[in-house]
Amino acid sequence: MPYQLSPFVDVGLSESLLRFLIDEHEESAIPEYDRLWAYYRNPSEPVEVNDGRGRRTVWRPAQVRGLPTRLTRSLNGSAPKEIVIENDIAWRIETLVNYVAGGDVRILSKAKSPETRSAIEQFASALLEENGGHQFLADLSLLASIYGQVDLLLRTDQLFSKKFKRGNRQLLSTWGSSGDEASSQTQPDQALRKAAEMLPLEMIEAPRAIPFLDPNDYRRILAYVIYYRRFTDSVDEPGFLQRTVRKTGLFKGVPLRQRATTTVVEILSAQHRQRYEDEQLVFDGVNPSGVLPIVHIQNLSQPFFYEGVGDVEPLIALQDELNTRLSDRANRVTLQSFKMYLGKNVEGFGERPIGPGQMWITENPDALIEEFGGDAASPSEDRHIDDLRVALDKASSVSPLAAGVLRTKVGTLSSENALRISLLGILAKTDRKRQAIGRGLKELLRMSLGVLNQTGQFITEAGDRECDVVWETPLPADETRQLENALIKRDLGIPRDRILAELGYDDRS
Repeated sequence: MPYQLSPFVDVGLSESLLRFLIDEHEESAIPEYDRLWAYYRNPSEPVEVNDGRGRRTVWRPAQVRGLPTRLTRSLNGSAPKEIVIENDIAWRIETLVNYVAGGDVRILSKAKSPETRSAIEQFASALLEENGGHQFLADLSLLASIYGQVDLLLRTDQLFSKKFKRGNRQLLSTWGSSGDEASSQTQPDQALRKAAEMLPLEMIEAPRAIPFLDPNDYRRILAYVIYYRRFTDSVDEPGFLQRTVRKTGLFKGVPLRQRATTTVVEILSAQHRQRYEDEQLVFDGVNPSGVLPIVHIQNLSQPFFYEGVGDVEPLIALQDELNTRLSDRANRVTLQSFKMYLGKNVEGFGERPIGPGQMWITENPDALIEEFGGDAASPSEDRHIDDLRVALDKASSVSPLAAGVLRTKVGTLSSENALRISLLGILAKTDRKRQAIGRGLKELLRMSLGVLNQTGQFITEAGDRECDVVWETPLPADETRQLENALIKRDLGIPRDRILAELGYDDRS
């Protein structure tokens, strides 16, 4: 059945273009995203090998796919060589995520009225907490690091539902106007929590996202397509042809019975929304908010491109080279770790064990036993592996010191400034990531308050919806110095609530 895309004609989305975007996404984008996820997660995958005892299935890490064939394929029935995988990508990505989302984050309103400012900050805090709090920010940072970008979808269906609008008319519009201290301590908090519950956030990872961009401005999204397959509660039973082919043994290991899936396509624009399941239209309605509820967040900005720069892709080539050299060293150690002996003109030499006190007696004057093998130093190999690790440090801006690995004495790193200089690379990248996420959080809050204002639940002006995002420093800081800096900021005229927020205190406590 063809897609019914007449509501999206104004943005230029046609059926042929939609099918092209989906096919291109499946053929090009999804395999690349799967590769990025595999290099981060490095899950074990079944692989068939021939080790001289016949073909059998073994489990190998996903990063084996990046090794040369001389290490992964057997020759003339011989066993494949030893494989060593050291996933340097995962711990670097997780360290970055810990630096970005490991501390507290505060959203400070720029509203003029203290009551409105306090209410907006409470709502922003409730909105994050309802969607996972710190875990939400950590997941957002992780997906952005792997894929280069992540999108947030603000679901407004519950807020615009007739049932909610009848029972919660002007939920927050009278906040702070009654002057009743008791009600301002209890009822507003409940109302803010209720408003946050009515605006759930859905994190859209890159493999599900197909943005339809303005041809004249790559930063403007005309329509947004969410494409994925989900499992159903039924099972696909094998047909007669599948069972017949299976008996031939060609597809050994492939399960006959599989859980059924449904292909879901959801299309959103500022005016309309549709949902298809297996190309069958199951929902068709207007977008009551009048805005496209998508917030796009890049990991690291890339000029003139919608997609951001991820942290996994630049490390893949170095990771493959490191795994190759580690595997080569493992095979060399296996061959050379034990000494071997060549016996010439010694009767029964191959039948007797070699060990301490063992003697061979022969009357042949030409008899000879030669010793060879044994592990030998390889300075060039060790230097190459060390250089690869340094290259990974440079490409990722994450050194072992950032993860808490100290190979030498701390020495001059005892001061905060010295530690900051040593971690300058990861701190600079952390600031860039936080700025990108902070812009997304600002846009998300602006959009949420606009929707609440549109429904009459929380009346605000456009200027009241602006905010600042304050992050906790990722480095341990001297509390005395922090207090001294706070006093200096107070003398400079910085607002008291901003200073308290930077110190981690709540102005209402």
